[in-house]
Amino acid sequence: MASEPTAVQVRPGAEADLAALTAIYNHYVRETAITFDTVIFTPEERRAWLLSHPEDGPYRLMVATETDSRTGSQRILGYATSSPYRLKPAYATSVETSVYLDPHAGRRGIGSLLYGALFKALADEDVHRAYAGIAQPNEASERLHARFGFRHVGTYREVGRKFGRYWDVAWYEKEL
Repeated sequence: MASEPTAVQVRPGAEADLAALTAIYNHYVRETAITFDTVIFTPEERRAWLLSHPEDGPYRLMVATETDSRTGSQRILGYATSSPYRLKPAYATSVETSVYLDPHAGRRGIGSLLYGALFKALADEDVHRAYAGIAQPNEASERLHARFGFRHVGTYREVGRKFGRYWDVAWYEKEL
């Protein structure tokens, strides 16, 4: 008999999640133009990224998990982050957000659960705007962002080169 997963839970990310989060991100590095990174990372190379997203403040990491009811083992399904939009001080009240899902966890509403938890966590922070850059085409990401009130504000044409071709990035904005 196959084991049954429990309901999806969303919680802040922890250092113990680093290997699974790195594996999810590396899928997108290797297989897609969703990220413009072109070389996969080791968990140790991603440690500083993880630590830059504490449990409080404007830069958050939310992780979606499910637990196998038979074995008690936990599986990470994806994550959402808010990160600095730009490094200059006047941008401090703006964040860039993103969602990455395990490639086998799509079409279950997990991205919506993650963004819901992320924006709830940011509600009491001194954050004025959220931005998201979406490499084109990516209809699923555009739908997710629209569901959370993001609006398209412009497109950078052929701004990144990966897999031997140029990619556009559409930029979206949300008032917080």
